[in-house]
Amino acid sequence: MKIGSIAIVGAGAVGSYYGCRIAQAGHEVRFLLRSDYEVVREKGFVLESSAGDFQVAEPAVFRDSTELGPVDLVIVAWKATANAHAEEVIAPLLHEETRILTLQNGLGNVELLEGLFGRGRVLGGICFVCINRLAAGHISHTGGGLVTIGEPAETGVLQEVASLFGDSVEMTVVDDLALAQWRKLVWNIPFNGLCVTEGGIDTEELLSRPGKEGEVLATMKEVQLAARALGHEIPDDFLSNQIERTKPMGPYKPSSMLDYVNGHPLEVEAIWGEPMRRAEKAGVAVPRISALYHRILELDRQR
Repeated sequence: MKIGSIAIVGAGAVGSYYGCRIAQAGHEVRFLLRSDYEVVREKGFVLESSAGDFQVAEPAVFRDSTELGPVDLVIVAWKATANAHAEEVIAPLLHEETRILTLQNGLGNVELLEGLFGRGRVLGGICFVCINRLAAGHISHTGGGLVTIGEPAETGVLQEVASLFGDSVEMTVVDDLALAQWRKLVWNIPFNGLCVTEGGIDTEELLSRPGKEGEVLATMKEVQLAARALGHEIPDDFLSNQIERTKPMGPYKPSSMLDYVNGHPLEVEAIWGEPMRRAEKAGVAVPRISALYHRILELDRQR
């Protein structure tokens, strides 16, 4: 299958950044926008990037998926909290051979999309990148950018999808998508979680507080144990490396922390709830992850 047209569903920080990188590589990219539509239509996208600033001055932007129409690849980059709208938004973007790539955090997103649109259509992607949306159409990229993709069922398009990113983005293809997802959770569960429960702080402040680096590592070890029980081995040095790689990021604001301080819904189930349930079903006690889940769930409900 030759991929000619791509739709970005969820053009926030992640969707805008990677969509613009794909457009920069010369591909046809259509952005589905809601609140940012007018600004982006008028001014385009501006990306401040550690890899070099650039603009996409006249992006193809749409307010409605029926107007955007069928494409060859749909990249889902919205928060998992928007998944209730997946069927109505994504269905008009599909033709018989359309593939769907989810770049969402956590677990359960691939399975949800497969349930809606069929096994064999869906690929999973994991982003290792520091990105923030500063304003409508204005994205800050301060580091990283690796995208790891895999698939739960053979589709034959993994390499074609990987090639879309060209030389602008580092891309790897993995045989074990689930392992890649659990490796990402090693960072996401403690850093996103503790930055929220500590009151909405950045990673630099979190690691500077007494005992918190140890708490991060202990939570990572629970993720490691859960992954191992499910057949996915994560070595010890991967955990410590994640902490050491975070320190040079400075006062980085994880996505869940930004959602929390800005009053947006949190991806509670995808990042903490589903991993916790899978761990417990496998017979692994994860008290720290459970405590984070219930605390963040309560904070989310309070709003």
